[in-house]
Amino acid sequence: MWSDFTEYIIKHYSQSSGIAEVAVGHFLQVGCDLKKRLEVDIIMTDIKPYHDSVILDDIRQPDLKIYKDAELIYSIRPPEELHPYLEQLSDKLGADLIIKPLSTDSIHTRGKMNLINYKKAVFYKKSK
Repeated sequence: MWSDFTEYIIKHYSQSSGIAEVAVGHFLQVGCDLKKRLEVDIIMTDIKPYHDSVILDDIRQPDLKIYKDAELIYSIRPPEELHPYLEQLSDKLGADLIIKPLSTDSIHTRGKMNLINYKKAVFYKKSK
């Protein structure tokens, strides 16, 4: 399933100037795979980074300089209370937003997000 999610991002954003994963937590698989497979700037952020490749940032008060080139903001299983902040960040940047929630979570954003079923990957996307 993660390979399908990564494949979708590669297929649609390989020509972008930047991609940012927000609220990475301890799951680096997708971000690291994208870094290996794309010649695009991949940024990973978290409020409590546990790995050297993850940048410290609080999505509730984001440092916009970190994300300045991002054409895609995505987050894997973010807490529902962060959904509006992810949407605000993508709106400020004019970037697409992908949220891959837990299967039991719903999406809490102002704008409409489309449900995407790509092979075995299921997620929500809002285009700029």
